[in-house]
Amino acid sequence: MTQSTRVRSENNIFEFISKSMLFSDEEIKVISDLDVFMSFRKGRILLEEGALSTNGYFVLKGCLRSFYMVEGEERTTAFYTEFEVINPYCVISGQPSKYYISCVEESILLVTNPAIKRELFKRLPRFESLYNVLSEQLLAKSQTSFDEFKISTPEQRYLNLRKTRPDLIQRIPQNQIASYLGITPPSLSRLRGRIFDKKVTYCSIS
Repeated sequence: MTQSTRVRSENNIFEFISKSMLFSDEEIKVISDLDVFMSFRKGRILLEEGALSTNGYFVLKGCLRSFYMVEGEERTTAFYTEFEVINPYCVISGQPSKYYISCVEESILLVTNPAIKRELFKRLPRFESLYNVLSEQLLAKSQTSFDEFKISTPEQRYLNLRKTRPDLIQRIPQNQIASYLGITPPSLSRLRGRIFDKKVTYCSIS
């Protein structure tokens, strides 16, 4: 595995986060003391199938991906980008993980475990509220995505992804997008070609 790097330049981190959240001097000191910021290189595996882990992740910058290995092929289930929470099921169950989590991009994460979360929430109560809200939003989004996936065609899935998460289309390698949609990369290329042809035909008629 590639090495992770403990982030020491907290000023740059808080400057980045402050675009969405404001911190008091006391909050900055508490978070800095806990030393929970870490940066990871693109391609780093954070969690492997069969591994035990107590780590949860809050994405400050970058993109993570969860996937299963099925008959030697990767089956992508989700992508996580800025200000999204990832609390792997193995942390809750205490059982070995059934899937992988990896860094699609170079990423800066707030890495926690149950002890760190208790201390963070104790010293900064508003973070517990924020964490709970983000977790509930993620659960609701995951359920909606799963329901839509089950009843839609690959083309509908792609169009929905392009509508709701256009950033992913630009940031994620096409083979991983195809894996997420449940199709092969060549099928994704043909699908995109059909969509483009439909758009050109519609514009010509209009």
